[in-house]
This record gives sequence, C-alpha cells and structure tokens, in this order.
Amino acid sequence: MPPTLGLSYWLRDAPPPGPALDADVRVDVAIVGGGFTGLWTALALTDTDPSIRVAVLEMEHVGFGASGRNGGFCAASLTHGLANGLLHFPGEIDLLQAEGRRNLAELVAFTRDHGIDCDLEETGVLDVADQPHQVDEFRAWADEAARYGEELEFLDTDAVRAEVHSPIWQAGLFDRHGTVILDPARLAYGLARVARERGVAIHERTRVERIERLPGRVRLTTADGPTVTADHVVVATSAYSGWLRRLSAHFVPVYDYALVSDPLTPEQRASIGWARRQGMSDSNNQFHYFRLTADDRILWGGYDAIYHRGTGVDPAHDVRPETFDRLTAHFFRAFPQLDGVRFPYRWGGAIDTTSRFTVTFGRTMGGRVTYALGYTGLGVGASRWAGGVVRDFILRPEWPLLKLDFVRSAPFPFPPEPLRYAAVELVRRELDRADRNEGRRGILLRTLDALGIGFDS
Repeated sequence: MPPTLGLSYWLRDAPPPGPALDADVRVDVAIVGGGFTGLWTALALTDTDPSIRVAVLEMEHVGFGASGRNGGFCAASLTHGLANGLLHFPGEIDLLQAEGRRNLAELVAFTRDHGIDCDLEETGVLDVADQPHQVDEFRAWADEAARYGEELEFLDTDAVRAEVHSPIWQAGLFDRHGTVILDPARLAYGLARVARERGVAIHERTRVERIERLPGRVRLTTADGPTVTADHVVVATSAYSGWLRRLSAHFVPVYDYALVSDPLTPEQRASIGWARRQGMSDSNNQFHYFRLTADDRILWGGYDAIYHRGTGVDPAHDVRPETFDRLTAHFFRAFPQLDGVRFPYRWGGAIDTTSRFTVTFGRTMGGRVTYALGYTGLGVGASRWAGGVVRDFILRPEWPLLKLDFVRSAPFPFPPEPLRYAAVELVRRELDRADRNEGRRGILLRTLDALGIGFDS
C-alpha cells in the first residue's frame, strides 16, 4: 500500500501530538474534541473571559477528524447554502446571511491578526453545470439569490469554459465573496497555537470514555484513567460523537473521499486556465468539489457519500478503492487534457450530517453539557460561529442569538438501526436516479423536500 493511501494531503506534515493528560484536573470548561468546533469554542470563551480555565481533550491530535480531511472550502453560509436556509429558516434568513458574512470576515481577519499561515486565498467559488437542464436553473437562481444580497455572476457555456477549460461545463455561477479557500489543517494548528498562548490546556492522545453528572459539575474519565472535573463540558466531536449515545439520533456519519494530484507542470497548469483559482463544485445531487492547492495540485473530491451500519466510524473506512477509481474516472472526464496525472494522496473521512444539513445545538445533564454538531460538510467557517454560540450558552445565556429558531430547534431525528441504514441507502439511490433523470425527483424525494428532511454530504 502506498504510504500516502488513506493520508489526508493536509495532514501529511502534522506536528507530533502534544502531551496526554496524565493527572486528574479541575477546570471551568472541558472541551471534548480538538477540531474546529472545540478550538473556536476555546478561543471564544477566552475572548469573553481571559481568566477562564479551559482544557481541550483530543483522542488523537489537533485537526485529526473532519477538520483535517475536508476540501479547505471556508464558506460564509451558516445554513448550508441560501436555498436550504430559505427552506428551513425563512423568517431568520436575512439575519443568518448577515451573520455568515460577518463571521467569514472576522475569521479571515483573525488569521491575519494572529499570523496564522494557512494559505488563505479570497478566490470566491464557481459552481458549474455539467447537465443541460441545470443551465436555466442557474439563471433563475442568480436572480433569486440577488434578493437576499448574494451577487452571483451567471456565465454561459463559452464564458465558463474560458474561465476553467473543460468540455463538460454548460454554465457557471461565480460568487466572488462568499467563500475563501485555505489549508484546513494549518488553520487548526494555528488556532491551537493561539489557544495555548491564552493558557488553554490541550491534551492530545486523550480519549474520553465516560461522562457523569455530579452535584454542580461534570466529570470526564479518560481511557488511561485520569479524570477532568468541570463546571461545564462541551462536546465538539462532530462525526465521532457516537460515544455519547444521546446524540446518535441527531446525525449520521457519512464518509466522503478526496484525491490530490501531483503538482501540475507549467504546461498542464496552462492547459486548464483557472487563472482566478476559484474553489469549484458541480450542481448534481452526487456532486464533486475541486480546487487548486497552494503548490498547484488539484484536489478532487465528493460524489460518493457512504454510510456504514451502526453509525460506523473507523480508520478502515478511510480507504475505499472503488470510490477512488470512480473519482479518478470522473476527473479525467472533466479534464481530459490532464490524462496521465497521478494522485498520490487518496483519503476519506466522516462528515456529521443532520437531516436539515445544518449545525444543531443542544444541552443535556441539567445544562452542564453543551454540544454543536452536524455541519454537513460546511463546518470550516460555520464552526467559528458555532463556537461563539456555545460560548454564549455557557457565559452569556441571555445573548439574543440564543433565541433564534436556528439555534433552539432540532432537526428531524434519524431512525434507529436497522431502519437508519435502509433509509439512507434508499435516499442515496433516489438521489442517483434523479441525477440520471435530468434532475427530476421522484415521489420519495419530493415528500422529503416537503417535510424539510434530507441526506447530504
């Protein structure tokens, strides 16, 4: 097996993990999970109260999970896109759109203010239609989105192919301001550095196995024995949250896969155009996302979204040869001029998906435990906003944003097994059928749409 198979390109130079917890400790807030949600929460807490005692407990190393395995698209949207936000939160959409734009601007500013070198590029995002029926949908959506402050530039066939050279593009929608691209692992390492500078204790290789409520506090027991006693606990383990059984109805972990090529030669780079280096995705139900890295490799991911029975998350799932072969074939269909390009990095990772595709918040154990999960693939940016919400639950319970339906309501729960696996597989097949039928959705998908229930990655 090649040494890079199953290894995220972003995690190839991961620093050695920091020290594990080796003694019992007492803190104000204990955060389980050293990814974006946990780190942004720690930073939000210390923004509001610099004296607060915070410990982060990470089972592997900072950025190990979805934070280090995604495509590096950092979007302004908090609602998994404007259309999904309008479906679920029409009365709050203007505020949520404004909050998303503010959050992205502040995230970019934070990286600059704190010297976090994460190859951040303000490129925007270019969505492409590769099916004829999607062209009119693009035109109509550009007009609809303008009503809510999104400036989308419609590109016809000639214009989109001039932008990024591919024989399969039919049209494009270019959003110059709603997305930046970056190296997500280096962002996570930078956030951890700033958190440590503020006095946050980050314990890596520290797996939490048990949580129990005590009078006025919560105690966490780790796999190696040491405990953490805290006034409040934050569960920030996203797709890995099956360890806390009461969260299992809120999400399913869906495996997504990606490839990263060798660096392109100058001739190969010239053959594809892509001068503005936008992040890109197509508009199918089973969609691809793709982008250039800082060293001019191409990351190409998406399409398959694989759920394993029993909310399964396991390192064995990080490698799926049939998906890698499928992604490779799709890549060369889009870019035949790059025939022969190799993909030394091929990996997978679990995405925490909710039935409405957006983050969900909640509290348990008498309000002593707060959680945020369910970003459905758009957590790089939304996790910063979520960390602020979690902070508000703990330190500012009267903060107005906590009254939003977006924050207070819960998504429709997923059924228990074995119905869960059967339902997910049925929906996957229907989504594939719609893609092969000019986007026409069958009665099952139309019913789920009407109920505001779905499945995505």
